[in-house]
Amino acid sequence: MKKKILKLTACALCVATLSGSPVVTYAAPIAGACATINGVDTQTASVTDVDTKSADTAEQTTKNVFTTQSQDGVVAGVTSTISNIQTTGASDVVKTQGAEETQDSTETVRAAVADVVNNNTSVVTAEFNDVAIANVDSYVNIRSAASEDSEVVGKLYTDCAATVLGREGDWYQITSGSCTGYIKADYLIVGDANAAKKAGRRVALVDTQTLHVRTAPNTDAPILGNVPQGEDLTVTDESITGWVKVSIEEGEGYVSTDYVQLSTEYKYGESVEEERARLAAEEAERQAAAAAAAASEKAREKSSNSKDGKNSKDSESSKSYSKASGSGGSSVANYACQFVGNPYVYGGSSLTNGTDCSGFVMSVYGAYGISLPHSSSALRGVGYGVSTSDMQPGDIVCYSGHVGIYIGNGSIVHASTPQSGIKISTAYYRDILAVRRIF
Repeated sequence: MKKKILKLTACALCVATLSGSPVVTYAAPIAGACATINGVDTQTASVTDVDTKSADTAEQTTKNVFTTQSQDGVVAGVTSTISNIQTTGASDVVKTQGAEETQDSTETVRAAVADVVNNNTSVVTAEFNDVAIANVDSYVNIRSAASEDSEVVGKLYTDCAATVLGREGDWYQITSGSCTGYIKADYLIVGDANAAKKAGRRVALVDTQTLHVRTAPNTDAPILGNVPQGEDLTVTDESITGWVKVSIEEGEGYVSTDYVQLSTEYKYGESVEEERARLAAEEAERQAAAAAAAASEKAREKSSNSKDGKNSKDSESSKSYSKASGSGGSSVANYACQFVGNPYVYGGSSLTNGTDCSGFVMSVYGAYGISLPHSSSALRGVGYGVSTSDMQPGDIVCYSGHVGIYIGNGSIVHASTPQSGIKISTAYYRDILAVRRIF
């Protein structure tokens, strides 16, 4: 069996600490996929092909680079997985997706491992064959024994992954995250590589200061966009040796595998104790965010000479902006929208003179007294997760290598690209990885 790699997200600091994802996350890196970083991609010998941020921005980026931990002595890269969870209900399963025949996991996994030992199956296939996926719409209870009368020890949420340890009649013994127990076989898809691939997310973690995403898989191709160190991007194709296709705001482009770490990211379940701790932390975060916004509002009211006050002007802009006011998501959305049309600047954080996507979100919330990280990947770990169907104005909408603020009616405001600047778009123009709520 492969060793499972534990990956933890970094926590973002607010006036009170904002916690990371609601579910412990893991990844199983594929052998040979990670490359050693030896240098920087260059177009010619005379022209440097790497951009640098300001010292201030670089420091922020460094602070927000994820940390890694290891299990069984194996060190992995970074992941930040969000699962949108429903936590009510007492039945073993909440609204199944439909009965589906499952194979006997023990025999399937044994066969897959035997094939790998005999070099008959690729490591990639073995990785996916060793993953069981929750076949539910919301969650299924993890029991202490193979009986519905036994104690509930945790929950496995929709599309979450688990490893099958054995089978007792109609029940599988599984482990997912830190939780080990039993789930009825009807609620798991076992030994299905396609289901495992669909539930997982193939990730490229940027391992150089500034990564150029190119329009074609060679260093002479035009640069489509830039991505800072520590960000993780969704991989859409790995068919070209030495290159992977990734999704960024400007579209899909190619990056050299010399400058990224590749892994497969899954959502995992949580124990009863972890669920209680998460819910308590999320409530504390809501209260802290509301208190910070209220304190910031009082401070603004006392300062009649604030540059962000109504009808005040930025030192380098002739346009007037209303000050941040209130403490709710709608106030955040309204405040953010007035900067539409202002420029996009890679690594920037000025709402008037230029900002990138994460700098935009950071600065908008900063006006409300709330400190957020300058990293689109790190922003997937702030506040608490909500589903796309439950989005409200002010929510942070996260994509591969990008982030924006939901403003209602299916739209976001975001610092898009150098060509378009800060603009309003439909929230569904790209695949949404997570939605995070601060208030």
